[in-house]
Amino acid sequence: MPNYNTQVPPYSIFPGDVALAFNSEAPAAGQASQQFALPSYAGFPENGRTIRWQTLFGSAPSAVSIVLQTALNDVDAQYATIDTSAATTGESRTVTGVRANFVRAKVSSITGGSGVVVQILG
Repeated sequence: MPNYNTQVPPYSIFPGDVALAFNSEAPAAGQASQQFALPSYAGFPENGRTIRWQTLFGSAPSAVSIVLQTALNDVDAQYATIDTSAATTGESRTVTGVRANFVRAKVSSITGGSGVVVQILG
């Protein structure tokens, strides 16, 4: 379940924007962030867009798995994992060729640590 109320319509991420999926929070395993729309824009390439995302921690967990998920429709069951971060010290990752209308982060598992931050860069 999301940490946040689902907003209709969801906030949009345009190229150059930074969206905070989690902002120094303590999500439990299985919790998803608020979803963000990936709007189409003039010049959108046929082979998809590039999404950069970053994980940070106030104090490092001993084990963690955070996934980046996308969907064509904003329906929980339609979100699919496109990338995974398991770095307990945080990391920046890039996914190319993304063809989706919505994006979110989800904590698959976490042991210890605090202050989870996940930034999604449009």
